Amino acid sequence: MNPGKPAKTSRADDSASRSKQSLRVWIRLLHNTRIIEKNVRSYLANEFGTTLPRFDALAALDRFPEGLTMGALSEHLLVSNGNVTGVIARLQDEGLVLRTASKQDRRAFHVKLTRKGKRAFQEMAKGHEAYVNRMLEAISASDLNKLNTLLTRLEKTVAQERSCS
Repeated sequence: MNPGKPAKTSRADDSASRSKQSLRVWIRLLHNTRIIEKNVRSYLANEFGTTLPRFDALAALDRFPEGLTMGALSEHLLVSNGNVTGVIARLQDEGLVLRTASKQDRRAFHVKLTRKGKRAFQEMAKGHEAYVNRMLEAISASDLNKLNTLLTRLEKTVAQERSCS
């Protein structure tokens, strides 16, 4: 071996190294996601007396002012209809959402924010945004842009993999 030349690596070595790197990235993404989610859950509970699933349901309904069917809401939240039913029932009891029978399908329910729900969500969203900004303030705007670009690429790759399986 020549001390001035880098050692040649085989394709198998490169593949194994890439595989290990992919696993390390996946573990770090999962770890960071869990930490951030735990922090956000605590923030929402302490500041607003609410849960992340309730906040997510309000956020989804805020994006669709005309409302959504329970099925469409479940799809947006990536959870089962059963999970959404319980969350929406509690939000309705508090006057934050209105749930009505669908005019097109009597078996389906349509859900939308009430004025009270819109005001409550706007307050929560403002606080949530400030909290997330505080969590990420040590990362430069440039690095946030790079990270966002990489995560967008990852999302597309993962979506392609899901459609292939």
